[in-house]
Amino acid sequence: MTTTADTRTMPRRTVQTHCPYCALQCAMNLTVTERPGEPDTFAVEGASFPTNKGRLCRKGSTAAELLTRRHDRLTSPLLRGEDGELHPASWEEALGRVATEIRRIQGERGADAVGVFGSGGLTNEKTYALGKFARVALGTAQIDYNGRFCMSSASKASTLAFGLDRGLPFPLTDLDSACTVLLLGSNVADTMPPFVQHLEGARATGGLIVVDPRRSNTAELTAEGGGLHIAPAPGGDLVLLLSVAQVVLEEGLADADYLQQRVSGLDSFRRSVTQWWPERAQSLTGVGADQIRLIARRLGHAARAARNGGDPVYILTGRGVEQHKDGTDTARAAISLALLLGLPGTRAGGYGTLTGQGNGQGGREMGQKTDQLPGIRSITDPSDRAHMARIWGVEPEALPGPGRPAAQLLHTMGHDDGVRALLVHGSNVAISAPDAARVVENLRALELLVVADFFLSETAAEADVVLPVLQWAEEDGTMTSLEGRVLRRRKLVEPPSSAPGSEGPGTGAPDSGPRSELWIWHELARRLGCSSTFPVEPAEVFAEIRQATEGAAADYSGLDWQLLDDGHAAYWPVPSALLGGESSLTGEPIIGTSRMFLERFAHADGRARLIAITPGRTPAPAPGELTLTTGRHMEHYQSGTQTRRVTALLEAHPEATIAVHPATALEHGLEEGADAVIANAQGEMTARVVWDAGIRTDTIFAPFHYAGQGTANLLTRALTDPQSGMPEFKNTPVTIRPAGVAGAARSETTSSKETTP
Repeated sequence: MTTTADTRTMPRRTVQTHCPYCALQCAMNLTVTERPGEPDTFAVEGASFPTNKGRLCRKGSTAAELLTRRHDRLTSPLLRGEDGELHPASWEEALGRVATEIRRIQGERGADAVGVFGSGGLTNEKTYALGKFARVALGTAQIDYNGRFCMSSASKASTLAFGLDRGLPFPLTDLDSACTVLLLGSNVADTMPPFVQHLEGARATGGLIVVDPRRSNTAELTAEGGGLHIAPAPGGDLVLLLSVAQVVLEEGLADADYLQQRVSGLDSFRRSVTQWWPERAQSLTGVGADQIRLIARRLGHAARAARNGGDPVYILTGRGVEQHKDGTDTARAAISLALLLGLPGTRAGGYGTLTGQGNGQGGREMGQKTDQLPGIRSITDPSDRAHMARIWGVEPEALPGPGRPAAQLLHTMGHDDGVRALLVHGSNVAISAPDAARVVENLRALELLVVADFFLSETAAEADVVLPVLQWAEEDGTMTSLEGRVLRRRKLVEPPSSAPGSEGPGTGAPDSGPRSELWIWHELARRLGCSSTFPVEPAEVFAEIRQATEGAAADYSGLDWQLLDDGHAAYWPVPSALLGGESSLTGEPIIGTSRMFLERFAHADGRARLIAITPGRTPAPAPGELTLTTGRHMEHYQSGTQTRRVTALLEAHPEATIAVHPATALEHGLEEGADAVIANAQGEMTARVVWDAGIRTDTIFAPFHYAGQGTANLLTRALTDPQSGMPEFKNTPVTIRPAGVAGAARSETTSSKETTP
């Protein structure tokens, strides 16, 4: 047994890096203690950094536990044998099979028969290389990623309104001085707890307004100081925002000078909201007319004071209002309200959307989104195509066009009109995609499924080939946080090896342990006869990113690897490496553009855009139906592939639950702590009932982290926003009954089922 004194004399190494989970990208010090003859031990502590100020949530503070797991860590490729089971194989065998099958399938069915599915958790370097690999080595248009399920509606809305998509177009620390914050559809107290400290100013003045159909932990923050919790009916956010805008205009609370100087389309927008006076809106939103007027007046008066030198006002949105079939319109309505108040691009406040995944911002900038090229270039723009073709050494006409967005890609795969092979990197679509049973069925219909992961996720378990890859502390790279800040992720340890005597991935030994995706794509491109180069060192890929994004909206060309390694604050766009001033909070040197739109918006005329917004009809729930909305627990992340393997996190929430109002539970015969079944035309979910007096009686809530019969996305539908491709995760009609009680035939719920082409 090693004593404390012994441990202190053992070799230790520490790096400052960033958390492997959400887009807050909290800074942390990660320390490894080498123990000869025994497994290394790891310690994590929060590091001083503007976004987290030394704090970590439970996920971040336990992140190092995943580095010590050996019994279920993938350490060699797996191939599915004739017996139907997965068996260890060499890298040569695994990559050989992948390349052979890709050539066969594309030879028989064309380049678009092979698809690629990426992740908002990949580093910028891997995101960039994945998009390049798909379009150059495979020549396929069929690439998209799980960020389509996260940021796509807000991204589209920001692009339409501002001409540019950056989640927070201002530093997160600007929120510290806010007097008023309207937070719609985001439970930051659970999803990114260190964020909450940036709301303290608004809480203290009673200016925190939280919109959520349940009284989440974030909504509880309004209890002190006179804040507001507004609980609209599921799907009622769009009309609520339009009604608030109507009051702002009707009562003269809009900033007329700002609108005249910096915004186009006011008349059209004004006409579209005229019909949404509060007394009419309350019947569709479930929010009283008096509350609607109260929100408008609080925002309007606070914004007017901010324009006259008072504390700023911010409007922030999250997935709760964006993961709908009208999510783009809802996000755009929130932006429109911010524009009416004269906030974006001023010191009076602003609008922002809270990116969820660790590299959700960089993940959509670097080219794995089906309609985008690196730098947020458009794949249909001739000049953008020519620029990227020059960087990649191909002819512009050789680059494919846009493919299918994620939900359509997954729901058509395995069939004649869809891809016949899919390469999945960093995503667990068997849990995270809508209509999950259909997705799993389609995965099994593929001729080739390749999954790269570091654990055997539910998606990897369906694969023909599983490729073991590196974890966060085993590789270098860059990430771009929710505020558009480019950060360095630093390597601390070598990954485990499956080959006795191997020195790890850097040796080039074909049978050594997990490898970087950069190496995998390099090797596959070589086997496929691709003439373009695919560097395997992250710093070399980053140098190519600088060239690829030069002159683009998301310009990284003024950065370099060493500059980021030295800890400078770097916010894109960075057209040059000149220092641009200092942060008002920390005094740290800033490179790039920390605050966007101060002089002009990104449209050609420099003006932001308002347009008419007309809500579509949302069918009322059928008799006996409730509305299911999904979300996260504090202790878990995404599909749970990582957090369900961390002991303390799993013990906190070991199984799926269903939050139900006590009155609803009594009406449906549900006992607290007993199992219940939620059902609709897509399928059934079984989970333990938790009574929650803070949720609306017409709504039930389930987390989406769990596998098996606890998978919430067995119920969510394939409905998508026509502008963004975002699935409707937050508004699913269901019935509920105690487990063991026979349910109605599925055909009885098909009246509320809608489909997409």
